[in-house]
Amino acid sequence: MEKVLEYLQRAVHDQASDLFIVSGSPVCEKLENRLVRMNSDQLFPQHTEALITELYQMAGRPMERFAEKGDDDFSCPVPGLARFRVNTYRQRGSMAAVVRVVSFDIPDWQSLHIPSQVMDLAQLHSGMVLVTGTAGSGKSTTQACIIDAINRSRDAHIITLEDPIEYLHRNQKSIVSQREIAIDTADYLAALRACLRQAPDVMLVGEMRDHETIRTAMTAAETGHLLIATLHTKGTVNTIDRIVDTFPGDQQGQVRAQLSMVLGAVVSQQLVPGVSGELVPAFEVMRINSAIRSLIRDSKTHQIDSAIAAGAAEGMMTMDQSILRLVKAGLVDKETALNYSENPDQMRRRLG
Repeated sequence: MEKVLEYLQRAVHDQASDLFIVSGSPVCEKLENRLVRMNSDQLFPQHTEALITELYQMAGRPMERFAEKGDDDFSCPVPGLARFRVNTYRQRGSMAAVVRVVSFDIPDWQSLHIPSQVMDLAQLHSGMVLVTGTAGSGKSTTQACIIDAINRSRDAHIITLEDPIEYLHRNQKSIVSQREIAIDTADYLAALRACLRQAPDVMLVGEMRDHETIRTAMTAAETGHLLIATLHTKGTVNTIDRIVDTFPGDQQGQVRAQLSMVLGAVVSQQLVPGVSGELVPAFEVMRINSAIRSLIRDSKTHQIDSAIAAGAAEGMMTMDQSILRLVKAGLVDKETALNYSENPDQMRRRLG
């Protein structure tokens, strides 16, 4: 049985996105959306326990949280190789893990096909920017590219609150303080409250999980800071409704009014299969303007999609406009575009 470091080395060499250590099958890696067995050795519970224990030892992380809760999330840097985001969990009574491969270097946003409308958000100095999408849609990478653009372009104190830390930011023009939940601080809410006393200019919140964290984040953005946060939602309308719905009914009107004033932009993304097998990101970008501010405040979020479609001159873009660009650039074929579009009939007419 190979050591866990050998599997990590092979995953990096093969440019895999993820590594799966689950009892009942060999160790597998994910290559361009395909699961590939790394050998023919079937794992048994004692094997997964040995491999995962090695991961904890390499990361220098105690296993108490895993033993107590049955799952855990942490980062594991391997000098000279890469960083890895590890999620461990129990399944059918045995230990299992999914390991995400993360490069040491911040990716180049142009090579990742992130549009300029997204990167232009690095020029904002205040308000709340939400980066949304389903799990595994590339939100962390997009955030890292925006933070890197700020880091390289202006004097600022950037504080990131992450669970776990994925990309390491070296100080450029800015000073970057990166805090990992459960290691450097107790939780997002405590870290966010403390953050306001640490002279921040830019704050990144890895995930807003409850209405207390959302309320504190909105208050932080109201005080003149730029706050970038993540929600596991799809689309601007769902994101706004999700935020409002986390609050009791008698507070929702006030929350809508506050959100309409503090929100700067919403980016929603998904990964679309490209013509050469790689995954390419497609984006919806909403920038706040007076019309959208009124729609949020007056609980007419269902009309926001039309406002985004009409807002290209203000840096906005619908998901279907983004997918159409990918087709015209030769990155995505027409069938895939139809499968992933929000309005397939309209997309079919646009594709001619």
